[in-house]
Amino acid sequence: MRSVFFTLCAFGLTAIFSSVFGKAPNVIFFIADDVSWNDYGCYGNNGARTPNIDALAEKGIRFTNAYLTASSCSPSRASIVTGRYPHNNGKAAELHLPIADRLPWLPEELRELGYYTALSGKNHMKRVQPKDVAPFDHIDNGRSTEKGASRGGEANWVALTRDRPTDKPFFFWFASIDAHRSWDDQWELSEYGPKTRPEDVVVPPFLIDTSGTREDLAFYYNEITRFDYHIGQVVKELERQNALENTLIFVLADNGRPFPRAKTRLHDSGMKTALVAHWPDGIRSPGDSSSLVSVIDLAPTVIEAAGGKPGPTFQGLSLSPIFKVRSATPRRFAFSEHNWHDYEALGRSIRAKGFLYLENDRPELAWQGPADSVRSVSHGDLVKARDAGSLNSAQQDVFLAPRPKVELYDVTKDPHQLKNLAGDPEYSKIQNQLAKLLMRWRTETGDSVPERISVDEFGRESGERVVKGDVFRGETPGESNEAWNIDRSGPR
Repeated sequence: MRSVFFTLCAFGLTAIFSSVFGKAPNVIFFIADDVSWNDYGCYGNNGARTPNIDALAEKGIRFTNAYLTASSCSPSRASIVTGRYPHNNGKAAELHLPIADRLPWLPEELRELGYYTALSGKNHMKRVQPKDVAPFDHIDNGRSTEKGASRGGEANWVALTRDRPTDKPFFFWFASIDAHRSWDDQWELSEYGPKTRPEDVVVPPFLIDTSGTREDLAFYYNEITRFDYHIGQVVKELERQNALENTLIFVLADNGRPFPRAKTRLHDSGMKTALVAHWPDGIRSPGDSSSLVSVIDLAPTVIEAAGGKPGPTFQGLSLSPIFKVRSATPRRFAFSEHNWHDYEALGRSIRAKGFLYLENDRPELAWQGPADSVRSVSHGDLVKARDAGSLNSAQQDVFLAPRPKVELYDVTKDPHQLKNLAGDPEYSKIQNQLAKLLMRWRTETGDSVPERISVDEFGRESGERVVKGDVFRGETPGESNEAWNIDRSGPR
């Protein structure tokens, strides 16, 4: 019954939408794995080689204030696919855990609207009880045994684009493994170009500028280049089919780079994402947009573009006003979470009016980053400098314990968030405003601070596994309030 009603409604909405933008578009999400927002050429990194993403940005919209809801792989991806905050997805608020069964996924909504759907590459999303019908028509891991095929999860992207059904629009979730550790040194294919030179990378101020860290960053840049190359191959195939004009493309990442003070962090190095939108038939106002965007906005945007109406479970807002006038501001606030990822943690943040305000509910613990980052050369260089007593305050932050309970940053003046303004009388008004908004969001969406918590799976100093057998996973944020049944979005 729902299917028939949904289809009839969609028919009418499609007609309305078509009168504005034309026919319902094809849609592709290109999702990088562990890439920070400022590691692309079009976002000002002269050492990054991303010509294909840069070309999409030049003719589309380059969002400069787009944020994730979690800087953690599976919670972030679950949030994107359901259009909900992590703690409103059930156990999926924490790494590796499933999405609540009651929640519809974006590809399922699009299949109701007549779309062919496919996931190729990294999945990392699951339900508590899988349905008889998978959420996508096609799912593969993005790998191939053919000689020279990409090892980054992109091996089947072009073939899927070429061999898709042509009698219906498509939605592709193309999720690379690039640039997740450990690094892949396969660069036999000349199409990728030369390897990145260590002298060309940009070393953030919270890392140590050593030869080892530069080489670590260079390997990371190489994988970003491979991700970019395969995006370019798909774009060429769309051009060959004369399908590029009516394909809505989003390029983004699931979380920040797998380096200290990035991935898993609430700060921009972990939570801000590059977001490029390209859709010649639908974007009326290309160029840069400083409008605030949350990744939970992507699913409602696509459903609306497809001629549907986002259901009550989707907590985001459509970006269609920005497509028409890129200075439009449908969203005033963006909220994010830091939950268990290898180690116990719990923090919340709000971005508004050019400020980042965050609260830490586990202030006694360091935010050292995920285990693979702790095992890295870059982290090791920080440890050596720490032990030698030569770290500056920005570099010491990764080891800081206890941490401040509250942090406030003027992001415009302090893009790396190095000067904590919390408690400064000059900023007391904005701090109080953001604190009230954050508390309202936590209350209205059913967030909670669990007491029966998941244990650390890895050593905080070594990054090596310390748990034998299964990891004890306790209560997740929002679980005591059954937040997966709460559809309120809080202030937007």
